[in-house]
Amino acid sequence: MTPLENEITALKAELVNMWILVQSQLNKAKEAMVQFDKDLAREVLVKEKRVNSFELKIDRDCENIFALHCPVAIDLRFLLAALKINTNLERIGDIAAGIALYVVESSVNFDAAALEKTSLIRMYDEAVNILMDTRTAFEKEDTVLARSIFKRDDVLDAINDNSPNTVGDIIKADINSLPEALYILSIIRKLERIGDQSKNIAEEIIFYVEAKILKHFESSKKINPEDEE
Repeated sequence: MTPLENEITALKAELVNMWILVQSQLNKAKEAMVQFDKDLAREVLVKEKRVNSFELKIDRDCENIFALHCPVAIDLRFLLAALKINTNLERIGDIAAGIALYVVESSVNFDAAALEKTSLIRMYDEAVNILMDTRTAFEKEDTVLARSIFKRDDVLDAINDNSPNTVGDIIKADINSLPEALYILSIIRKLERIGDQSKNIAEEIIFYVEAKILKHFESSKKINPEDEE
């Protein structure tokens, strides 16, 4: 392998390690939420510093490869994608820390019935699974799997869209549940953003493997051809 190939292989491994850390953060934040484990939630907040350190190191490594090797073609696309994926993963790490912070701040346990009614646990599990599949797509350069992420995000969007009504019903049934219900609504909003970040990652995988840019593709399809005349 050439020096450039060695550095790109090492960079890919670093990204995968960051992915694993971010997934762990999400899983621990979920467990802390379900078990109302404030100590575990605080652990997530402490480890957020590791996620940030990963992001900075990967950024520096990308910059060094650009400076030393002047990559072209797929190597260049990979580095451009890596920079964006790195940012997306860091933002998902922020989301995990934000959920953990809600657990630390909340004075009451999250009611199991409320979590069930809002489909929060189902949404959380799907968000984590989507993130895991983006990692698999990245490692295997599987653009078919990457494309499947776009449709699966619809599940998260649907739960998010329904959340104001379901949370409103919980509050109407018991006004004392207001603080807890607002935390649940905020967590749902954060999980929806995981879907958005995962779609961004999927787009970057397709970009570097196939040299196709998908950003704004959906919005461009909605343009009426008559509007362009």
